[in-house]
Amino acid sequence: MARAYASTILPAPVETVWSLIRDFNGLPSWVPAVADSTIEDGLDADVVGCVRAFHLRDGTLVRERLISLDDHRYSFSYNFETPAFPVDNYLARVALIPVTNGDATFAEWEATFDERPGEGQYAEIIATNVFKAGWDSLAARIAAESPAPPAGAVRWQGLPPHKVFCSSVIDAPVEAAWAMIRDFAGMAGWHDEISRMHMLGGARPDKISGVRDFLFGEGHLNEELIQLCDRTRSYTYRITKSPMPWLHYVSGPRLWPVTDTNRTFGTWFGDWTASPTDDLVLIPQVHDGVYQKAFDTVAARLSARST
Repeated sequence: MARAYASTILPAPVETVWSLIRDFNGLPSWVPAVADSTIEDGLDADVVGCVRAFHLRDGTLVRERLISLDDHRYSFSYNFETPAFPVDNYLARVALIPVTNGDATFAEWEATFDERPGEGQYAEIIATNVFKAGWDSLAARIAAESPAPPAGAVRWQGLPPHKVFCSSVIDAPVEAAWAMIRDFAGMAGWHDEISRMHMLGGARPDKISGVRDFLFGEGHLNEELIQLCDRTRSYTYRITKSPMPWLHYVSGPRLWPVTDTNRTFGTWFGDWTASPTDDLVLIPQVHDGVYQKAFDTVAARLSARST
């Protein structure tokens, strides 16, 4: 199965960007190759299952069906009903994630499909001529118009996906950032408040169930690795020993490539149980002093390496 992918950082808050791309009938306003678009059968453009029929600038007719639409996580997916390219089993997804370290948005567009024998290879064509071109055009529109968020827009349509959600852009390739972050026992090498970090029992740092032992300032902590994935560039861990007033702490980072600039977009989440009074201190402390500081120090180390 082939995959086309393009991602970027757009200089506007996620609520603004979502308002520009959410309309399944709105391609002509931000994708330069699309000349016109209509929703078949008189349906609204946010009815899951509706079909948009549009013409490319060369007159080609394309029909696509809305498979999913998510206002909470800023994403939608669709397939081909009348393909624009000679491919099969085409499924595309567009997703936005807010950049909390700055008023920007990470945007990704991807599709998976089967190439037809003898018809050529289309992954790079779709990634560059459709997805990247769309993001480039949308970025230009944002720069020219400086659109404001919709009145009354609420991020996440309620609660955020996690108790603490932190995201940032690292000015380095995703492979370099992942190589540094992936080492579950290596955080003491790039976070100046962490020291004496090592794996208990001599376990490998990529062993699921392995536990890292370390000092965070004067606090003594143990954290168990419970998930690691090189495909999604993510891992998850839980705290098994901590002086902090919380229970059931689970956390972890994930990295994405920013394909148009060879940078990295990273998220780091945290969930736990604590009293509301304690959370008033814990939430900003973890966001700023752990997750954002981790991204900042990784970015600084990688920048120093490249100079």
